[in-house]
Amino acid sequence: MKTALILLAPGVEETEAVTIIDVLRRAKVEITSAGLKEPLVEGAHAIKIMADTVLAEVAQRSFDLVILPGGMGGTNNLLASEEVLALLRRHAAQGALVSAICAAPLVLEKAGLLAGKKATIYPGLEEKLLSAAQIAAGRVVEDGNIITSQGPGTAMAFALHLVEKVAGKLTADQVAEGLLYQGA
Repeated sequence: MKTALILLAPGVEETEAVTIIDVLRRAKVEITSAGLKEPLVEGAHAIKIMADTVLAEVAQRSFDLVILPGGMGGTNNLLASEEVLALLRRHAAQGALVSAICAAPLVLEKAGLLAGKKATIYPGLEEKLLSAAQIAAGRVVEDGNIITSQGPGTAMAFALHLVEKVAGKLTADQVAEGLLYQGA
């Protein structure tokens, strides 16, 4: 069974976090949600999400996939965490998939993972990635082991893309069918 870690920081975009967790669990991916410091994380719209654990408890584990949901507040909290940056660098060096949506590709940039890579980000934030990434059009952009997406409206496509990468196209198609997802 493939494993995934999703990091939940205060100010996280709830739609992205919950959609990704739900879709990966439907696909039988063993996904662990981890709050940065506390398991109870308040999102950008005052919705509280109870994470499975905290980052310190899983920071030394290896996962097949690491996921950063966005939200500007959540992204700023991820950017401020040296522990998050180290975890991302280690997983990328090991060849694991490293992914981010909305504003969270900024964290991948700070970790040094976007140099020469194609990436996308929430519209209007592209200029913040220009020093590292090649901005690419698309709701979901994959370059090597880096996968990025644009925001809440692309969360379902992003989550299903992640399922396809770790559980296969057949599983992704089955989950999409069960969700009545037609793409866009």
